[in-house]
Amino acid sequence: MGIDFFNIIKNMSEPLSSNAIIYAILSLNSEIALQKEYLDSSEISVEDRGNEEEILSDLEQAFMEFLDLYKSHTRKDRELPNIEELLNSEL
Repeated sequence: MGIDFFNIIKNMSEPLSSNAIIYAILSLNSEIALQKEYLDSSEISVEDRGNEEEILSDLEQAFMEFLDLYKSHTRKDRELPNIEELLNSEL
């Protein structure tokens, strides 16, 4: 069972800023890439694979939930880059 990130975010006392959401998306995107790379490597033991796959699933779930939040921010602020621009940008 994964972490319910959506309810955690929804129940925060103050809404997240666009910058915080952008940072979360970019960070999660990087962590997902690293986790996939780790799962594809020979470094992971058979015993740890299930746990590491669950971690990847949680990261991907959080990423999708932050994307949904970002989409709602882009509807309010037309100056924010679209998702593709954001994910393809160089930091």
